[in-house]
Amino acid sequence: MRLKTLVGPLVAALLLTACTGEEPETAAGSKGTVNLDIHAWVGYEAQAAVLAYLLERELGYKVNKRAVKEDQSWRDFESGKVDVIIENWGHPDLKKEYIEKKKVALSAGLTGNKGVIGWYVPEWMVKKYPGITDYRNLNDFAHLFRTEKTGNAGQILDGDPTFVTNDEALVKNLKLNYKVVYSGSEDALIKAAQAATRNRTPLLMYFYEPQWLFTKVKLVKIALPPYAVGCDADAAKVACDYPPYLLDKIVSKRFAENGGKAYELVRNFNWTNDDQNAVAGDMINEKMTAEEAAVRWVAENKIVWKDWIPR
Repeated sequence: MRLKTLVGPLVAALLLTACTGEEPETAAGSKGTVNLDIHAWVGYEAQAAVLAYLLERELGYKVNKRAVKEDQSWRDFESGKVDVIIENWGHPDLKKEYIEKKKVALSAGLTGNKGVIGWYVPEWMVKKYPGITDYRNLNDFAHLFRTEKTGNAGQILDGDPTFVTNDEALVKNLKLNYKVVYSGSEDALIKAAQAATRNRTPLLMYFYEPQWLFTKVKLVKIALPPYAVGCDADAAKVACDYPPYLLDKIVSKRFAENGGKAYELVRNFNWTNDDQNAVAGDMINEKMTAEEAAVRWVAENKIVWKDWIPR
């Protein structure tokens, strides 16, 4: 049963008690501190909020959250400033550097989320312009996507430049008359998709799943050349679609060795795209804080998370 009211921290605790039949623990910090980095997309924040809530309420840890860029998180494994990256999208170069070479981090297993990255257009464009979802036809439609920033070329709108992206190489290697423009954030991409759907203005954008927006806005993925293992091995020569991502959790080696039950919970954490989208959707659509949305999900999904808790 979905809960309809917006809840604050105190009410949230009472709500969790009512829904689970258990008293929430209040010994936060008594078992140590977990340094959890927060990356710049709402799905990550949703996942981190659920993990943090369970660490604090179920296991009695204190959680320090730090908003930081992905690459900075990896660098800080060595200094001990970060214990956990709760959602990692590939990054084979960083894994090679910090897991294989420096041996200061390791994977703590899959999150359960299945990640997809690609190019998308609003559904109305697919109906109006047949063939637009085939990359081989994109040059025929480039004029629709021209902006002041791209001149005679069409625009592909990307997000934060630090997000995983091959788009500039794809444009070059597929000989497309397009230019990549960085909006700067996930929020800017979401607003662009909403505006393009509402106002029926052309938009070709980089985007990804899991993402709550797909429950509100209809977007259609462009068919790029099919991914094959190794086709993206050389970043400068990429001419294929993005691989499917089985998202994983990255922790510091120090945390894996000394994190006790906190590390066990991180390792056990495993949910679905729908779970993540439920929390993220509450944050956006119902204006909940990440903690409030996490409380709602925890209260409604004990059957999912109870087996994550080490005994």
